Formats: sequence, structure tokens, C-alpha cells
Amino acid sequence: MFNIFRKKDRNGEESEPEESAIKKEESTEEVPPTRESWLKKLTGGLQRTRDKVAGRIQEIAASRRGIDDDFYDDVLEVLIETDMGMEVAEEMIKRLRREVGARGARDTGEACDLLVELIGRSLASEMKTISADELTPDIENKPAVVLLTGVNGSGKTTVCGKLSKRYRVLGRKVLLVAADTFRAAAIDQLKVWAERAKVDFQGASEGKDPSSVVYDGLSRAKAEGHDVVIVDTAGRLQNKVNLMNELGKIRRTVDKQVQENPIQSLLVVDSTTGQNAITQAEVFGEVAKLDGIILTKLDGTARGGIVLAIKERMNLPVVEVGVGEGIDDLVPFDAATYARSLLGDLAGDEIDWRSRSGFND
Repeated sequence: MFNIFRKKDRNGEESEPEESAIKKEESTEEVPPTRESWLKKLTGGLQRTRDKVAGRIQEIAASRRGIDDDFYDDVLEVLIETDMGMEVAEEMIKRLRREVGARGARDTGEACDLLVELIGRSLASEMKTISADELTPDIENKPAVVLLTGVNGSGKTTVCGKLSKRYRVLGRKVLLVAADTFRAAAIDQLKVWAERAKVDFQGASEGKDPSSVVYDGLSRAKAEGHDVVIVDTAGRLQNKVNLMNELGKIRRTVDKQVQENPIQSLLVVDSTTGQNAITQAEVFGEVAKLDGIILTKLDGTARGGIVLAIKERMNLPVVEVGVGEGIDDLVPFDAATYARSLLGDLAGDEIDWRSRSGFND
């Protein structure tokens, strides 16, 4: 998440920045963030994609007298360049053709408005991150558990810290659990983030069984009244089989320990990896019972179309996005804002399509 060179640990794995390398630009904001501030950050995080896409879409719309095959071909090319992938981009064009016919759209401007609507509709989902309302101090079934998985270098440990700070500012008691015991550096890095976020930390010695660390953490959370437990897991072992086995054991431990509690399994993906994000989702989804995706480094790529590719290919919602290096720069994903920002806010404010596509502000 930070613009510094990553170091290698003793096993040759890429690691997150050490505390001395982390930028000291700590946020002084200790009030709950507002929806407006989140949406503003999401829009800003899509700036690179918007700069690349919006101008070209507008040029296409202005240069065509009508909606013809050349118009659709040009739009398709732009969508592919955002890393939606050929399959997803072609499907969006098919839907656009059908919608143009059904609505009787006659000019390219109307077609672009419909494209924004279709993208937003595709991303609409009831899936949300665990909200503060679910984590009230008197909640009967607590702690809630957020289980984070993902390859090393995706920003997973950073996400742990950012989420924990958000919950703390919202008045929740948080415990960070270091279940990546295969790398001593991973444990140390999570401890640093716990200190930065001012939340409790459950560590372990290198090499300890990860599922036993999770068990100890959940037991402690129950005894000490934590509202939410955030678990950082290993991103890479010697082979895929070992990785899947360890994640499977952790998930079974969580399910057994907190059967009636809110549980979310979220995959952290570096958005700059493009289509490789789909492969990661497929691999981790085999065992981690994924509920959604967290996309990091969205502000550092012009490939924002990967959000739609993940939703269409994996039927998994993107629930959080990283839009900066600061500890407050992880924001809940909003499909409507994304759809408009992706294409440079081509659709005017007068278009009220959320009610037609199941959106809730």
C-alpha cells in the first residue's frame, strides 16, 4: 500500500513495510467518517481510470452521429483496456445493445448514460461489510469475525490495521489476531498496525499452528468482551495444498467457536494485478468460503474495470477499496459512485436509476 521498496524476510517472501519505513502521516481524525467523505475518496481513487477512460468515451460519443456497430466496437475496446477482460466487456456491450433497443435510445449520449446504469446495476449487491450497528456493545452474539485472506504483498496486513481503526473510532472494542505464523515479519507487522490503530493484539510465536492462534484469540475476545475480531492469515505456503489446508482449518475453527456470530470471509486483492485477481479469487474461494473482495491500491491503477470483472466472473461483491496510503484510506465500496466515476460522470444527475436497479443509498 505504500510507495517504498518491499523487503524480503528470512524465507525470501515479500513483506509489508516495517514500522520505520511506514509513512508517519498519521490521521488526527478521531470522529466517525461520513458517507459523503467515503464517496469523495472513492471518486478520487478512480481518478487514473477516469482519466484514461472518460475522455475516450466522450470522444466516441461526440464523433458518432448515431448508435451503430462502430460505436459499440469503440466502446468495447475502451472497456477491455480497463481490465474488465474480453468476456465481461463483450457481455456488457450485449446488454447495452438490448437496453438501447428496449429504451428506444437514439443518440450516443443516451447510450453512454445507459452504460453507466448497466455497470451500476451489475455491481448492485446486498452484501455489506459488518456495520457498526451490528456491533453494538450489548450485541448478544459477539465477537463478530472478519477473516482476511490473500497473497503476500496484496496489502492484507495493512487492511487489517485500517479496518480495526475504523471500528475503534466507531466505538467498538477490536482484537487483531496474527494467524500468519509462517513468517515472523508478518506477526511483527500486524503488531505495528495494532499499535497505530490503538487496538488489542493477539500474537504468536513463529511456527505455531495458525488455527490454535485463532482459537486462543476468539477465546480471549469472548472473555474480554471484544466486539470484533480481525484475523490476518498466511498468504503463501510451500504449495497450494498446504495453503488450502491451513485456511480450511482456520475457517473450521472460526465456525465452531462462533457459530451464531456474524462472520465475513474477505479476499484482499491488489487491483494493479489486473486479471490475475480472478485467479486469486478462484483459488482462495475453494476453501475460504468467500463473502466478498477488498481491492487495494485502486488509486494506483488505471484498470478500475477489474471491479466489474470480479463481480461478473466470480459473483463476489467488492465491499471495500483502498484509495490511498493513509490509515483512513480504506472505504466501503459504492456501486453507484463507481459506475459514474468509471466513465467520468457521463450520466447526469437527473437520471434516477438506483430505484430501478435495487440500489439503496
